[in-house]
Amino acid sequence: MKSFNGKPVEILLVEDNEGDIILTREAFKDSKIANNIMVVSDGEAAMCFLRKTNGYEDAITPDLILLDINIPKKDGKQVLQEIKEDAQLRVIPTVILTSSKSEQDIVKSYGLHANSYLIKPVDLEKFFEIVSAIENFWYTVVVLPDEIEVKKWAETDG
Repeated sequence: MKSFNGKPVEILLVEDNEGDIILTREAFKDSKIANNIMVVSDGEAAMCFLRKTNGYEDAITPDLILLDINIPKKDGKQVLQEIKEDAQLRVIPTVILTSSKSEQDIVKSYGLHANSYLIKPVDLEKFFEIVSAIENFWYTVVVLPDEIEVKKWAETDG
């Protein structure tokens, strides 16, 4: 199993549907790239995790965020907006992974600078294909910044 920059890929999954959490974990388990999936089930917990507050002080900064739009306490669009307004968080690729096919949700998500918008398929095989596409794109094609360099940049330019 390959790793990313010599370490497992750290993925934050923001999802409240237990079935989708299990499916996502299974799909990434079959992945060619070593990964760790951390899960939070609502928008408030997502922001605490990312900001390392309220019990998440030791949380690892994710390399990728998979964000559902329809989550409790703070919806995915609010979470996305907060991520993209924060100099240290905005550089983390944030992929909307949702069942919403609403054109309004798609436009709003891209307007808030989502890195991509993927609709969860109902078919299990197609779901695994989407996870494989995420993996192939974000970890074999795209070059992502180093966390230390991001912190330096956010402190000076952010």
